[in-house]
Amino acid sequence: MNLVEIRRELHQIPELGFQEFKTQTYLLDKINAMQTDRVEVKEWRTGIMVRVSGANPNKTIGFRCDIDGLPITEQTDFPFKSTHEGQMHACGHDFHMTIALGSLKLIIDHPIDNDVVFLFQPAEEGPGGALPMMESDSFKEWKPDVVFALHIAPELPTGTVSSRPGLLFANTSELFLDFSGKGGHAAYPHLTRDMTVAASSFVVELQQIVARNLNPLESAVVTVGKMESGFVQNAIAESARLEGTIRTLEPATINVIKQKLERLIQGFEISHECKIAIDYGANYYQVYNEQQYVDIFAETMTTNNINYQEANPAMTGEDFGYMLKDIPGFMFWLGVDSPFGLHNAQLTPDEDALEIGVKAVKNTIQALSAC
Repeated sequence: MNLVEIRRELHQIPELGFQEFKTQTYLLDKINAMQTDRVEVKEWRTGIMVRVSGANPNKTIGFRCDIDGLPITEQTDFPFKSTHEGQMHACGHDFHMTIALGSLKLIIDHPIDNDVVFLFQPAEEGPGGALPMMESDSFKEWKPDVVFALHIAPELPTGTVSSRPGLLFANTSELFLDFSGKGGHAAYPHLTRDMTVAASSFVVELQQIVARNLNPLESAVVTVGKMESGFVQNAIAESARLEGTIRTLEPATINVIKQKLERLIQGFEISHECKIAIDYGANYYQVYNEQQYVDIFAETMTTNNINYQEANPAMTGEDFGYMLKDIPGFMFWLGVDSPFGLHNAQLTPDEDALEIGVKAVKNTIQALSAC
């Protein structure tokens, strides 16, 4: 199997959550080419579940990979750059899918005792595909006893993997705020309710929620990454929109932040004589790794001459956390040595990491089957 070729073909067709139609067709073509009487395939929305029967099964091992892209315009000079305008595999899901296909091929060709389920999950970047996939009848029928996943890490060198027991990724929530006031001519501000001013003030006050309402030992981040208001320089804006994210290391902390946020909104509606609509968008549960499975993974990597190092907790979010909330398992980072980070339009992961990723996943499946 030519992993580089597959990765490059997938890289050209990034699609947003629950719109991964070309991606699903491509994956099914590759999976069906491996079809044997030991392989069962089920489609779920734009995702796919594949079960490989073991020789003497008494449990099921799950490997999940995400398949969607991001609404980012690619800024690379690759001959295989995205052909979908405004969409890019800027989070490495093309790598994840390629590694899953390569691992699937090896598990089919070299049977193990236990069943293995490969979960090609859509919509990880939003609105979230893990939870609805888990609620499907197909998933419940093939529900793994242990599940794991990987994510590329641009900051780690190729040949290195990393994980840790306990918290790896944070609890996250999207944040969308729409301000509605009264617009008018810039020369008559007293006749208006300026939403540029209201939204700007709100961004500043928002930072006080973490700084002055949370225990300093309870790590949290509230970030506004996008702000829109107004249409022309000499008119006062009657509407504004803020888009951001909330991230916490403790599940309960995110609820505290939301409560404080909603009180702040009530005060701003009075003081700025406006209306503010709030939408929390996609909410992701923390990625919490089980100690015993991280230990097995670390030992397996060392045994197979892959460099393992312990990770630090990160404020990144992943809807794989919902699977780990219900099923024991873990997630790990795969080093790809890129000068540009995740969600960057110039992300350039090292394709040598593909073989290492397949080796790591295949050997981990075998180790989890044996334990």
